[in-house]
Amino acid sequence: MNKYIKLVIAAVLIALAIFLFTQREYGWGVMSLLLAVFPILFYFRNENILLAFWFLRKEEMQKAKKWLLKIKNPSSELVPKQMGYYNYMMGITEAQDNISASEKYMKEALDYGLSFDHDRAMANLSLAGAAMSKGKKKEAENYIKEAKKNDSKGMFADQIKMMNGQLKRYNVSNSQLQNPNMRHKGRKF
Repeated sequence: MNKYIKLVIAAVLIALAIFLFTQREYGWGVMSLLLAVFPILFYFRNENILLAFWFLRKEEMQKAKKWLLKIKNPSSELVPKQMGYYNYMMGITEAQDNISASEKYMKEALDYGLSFDHDRAMANLSLAGAAMSKGKKKEAENYIKEAKKNDSKGMFADQIKMMNGQLKRYNVSNSQLQNPNMRHKGRKF
């Protein structure tokens, strides 16, 4: 549902509550005010994103992705902070199948902004993994440094250490790679 329609519904419910209070129907007026809270709440916290967070926490990626895909037009349904978390969660769910699509979503999530440091650290670690898989060592190092800076509570210390270890083993330059078209030149069998 469009974010502005939610505000219109809330305004109509508040107007109905005011009308009911003037008609001395206090019970129905209070009920109308209580109902007006939900569209306002869902303006700032999209219901599909809340359900996707729930399933991500339970590690049910397919169900989380199903709820995220119910958001047909994210730019009209979500406020900018929600766009960051929409892209973040899409990146997490896509990481299982397609690392390049995950990379695109994580970059957009960092562009829109994420509220918590650990979310930014996770996004940077994901981008570092994608850069390593593409052979971009320098870019991966930058993402790991950024993740280390954002990981203030040490939640990802083991993952950062593991990725640094993988980068150290990745010290092979293109000039050292063997040409696969050469057949053991110099060896005699």
